[in-house]
Amino acid sequence: MTDKSIRHILSLSGGKDSTALAIYMRDRIPEMEYVFCDTGEELPETKEYLDKLQVFLGKEINRLNPERPFTHYLKLYNGVLPDARTRWCTRKLKIEPFEQFVRDDICYSYVGIRADESHRKGYISTKPNIIPQYPFIEEGITEVDVYRILDESGIGLPKYYDWRSRSGCYFCFFQQRVEWVGLLENHADLFDKAMDFEKVDPVTGEGYTWNQRESLGTLKDNAELQEKIKEEHLAYQERKKLKLKNQPLSQVFITSDLDDRDESCLICHL
Repeated sequence: MTDKSIRHILSLSGGKDSTALAIYMRDRIPEMEYVFCDTGEELPETKEYLDKLQVFLGKEINRLNPERPFTHYLKLYNGVLPDARTRWCTRKLKIEPFEQFVRDDICYSYVGIRADESHRKGYISTKPNIIPQYPFIEEGITEVDVYRILDESGIGLPKYYDWRSRSGCYFCFFQQRVEWVGLLENHADLFDKAMDFEKVDPVTGEGYTWNQRESLGTLKDNAELQEKIKEEHLAYQERKKLKLKNQPLSQVFITSDLDDRDESCLICHL
């Protein structure tokens, strides 16, 4: 039995862990509300995956939109792109729409952090009426179990995992260089949109780019660099797969050493 005065809300990112949690909790808490904070800058694969999940759940996934589009906030922040320190995109496009949906209701917010990553209890909301719940941690569910849940449900993995390691906006600053190459190869139009957001301040000469190593324009114009990035990533994947040969992770896009220190925004990337 659940307390009818408490709302139960599961926020989906379009990633494997929150999707597996939604599948896992479907019959355990029938009154669960499912939400997706749609920034307006999502990959088409993410939307397709959520549509597929909605059919399985048999319940609508509430699409929450920010009060203003990304371009409005980019102008508000004087063209300074969001980064790992500021993350204003997460706050304005994800956190605030979620908190507005909850209002002042007492809410159990279900988070897809697994038992093998219990250290990941980062910021989701500071409102005292939003109480995080971690079913996977409590019940010892690990990454291997997540793949099993997705396989048994028939949902599987989102298509973007072929070239990307996480969900989130197409221009997410947490992307690896090889993922930017993947975006160029799979969605050249979105790559160009992301590239158009980059600029150089004419007064200070300071450049605002998504990737600190090089601008997207430089990456797009240098086919040799693209191939080098892919070759380096492929070599890393092969080394990592030797360590993971008996685990299902070996069939999914593998992150680099830098991204193993996952500091990304939980509401975006679970």
